[in-house]
Amino acid sequence: MNVRSFLDRLSAQGLAHFTTQAAVAALGTSPDAVTTSLRRLREQGRLASPARSFHLIVPPEYRKLGCLPPEQFVPDLMRHLGLDYYAGLLTAAHYHGAAHQAPMVFQVIVAAGRPALTCGKVKVQFVGRQDLTTVPTVERNTLRGVLRLSSREATVFDLVGYPGHAGGLSNVATILAELAEEVDPGKLGQLAAHVPRPWTQRLGYLLDRVDAPALAEALMPEARKAREAVPLRAGRAVVDAERDVRWKVWVNEEVEVDL
Repeated sequence: MNVRSFLDRLSAQGLAHFTTQAAVAALGTSPDAVTTSLRRLREQGRLASPARSFHLIVPPEYRKLGCLPPEQFVPDLMRHLGLDYYAGLLTAAHYHGAAHQAPMVFQVIVAAGRPALTCGKVKVQFVGRQDLTTVPTVERNTLRGVLRLSSREATVFDLVGYPGHAGGLSNVATILAELAEEVDPGKLGQLAAHVPRPWTQRLGYLLDRVDAPALAEALMPEARKAREAVPLRAGRAVVDAERDVRWKVWVNEEVEVDL
């Protein structure tokens, strides 16, 4: 069997990924010879390798992309790397219906940050969160399997918790306005007990800004436990900032909703 026959067999089985080790075992030849053959196929656009020893078969319809779409290979890549994950932030918001701005990168939450990867024109960004296994997730079917992503309620908290990865607070507020009708107030209130309290205070303030009273009120029982005010934008001075009494938030950044 040669490399192309090996790839054809995988494709016939509905498989789009393989490892270098699997190719060496199937072909019964030396690792160096397999590596050389795989490199030639990558140069021809027939293969992509988003991680060491992890290869993707790129069908003709994705040759211009230079890779499979990220939702079609990220779950398999995470299994290959042995990492817990979920697709989150702008990526999850997009799946949940926030169509105002398509994300430029595919965002994946993992236990510890790791370098972003580029596969053809596809960019995958990894954001570290130590307690990711406690975050509520849902599953979405893709053409090549199942993608795990944060629930709507977990997504809106993540956006507020990591605004630097979400285009800033104004962009977060715009997304909240788009998703508000689909977020469950009860689930949001329950989740508030399991996230950092400043996230709840900031989210409550932003929900008031986008006129989502039911969601804001669901957060109030937890927000009332806050002992001190927090800056709306973490890490920025609060000198001359107004204090929102309801949420105990120093409003140190102007938020504009773009709809």
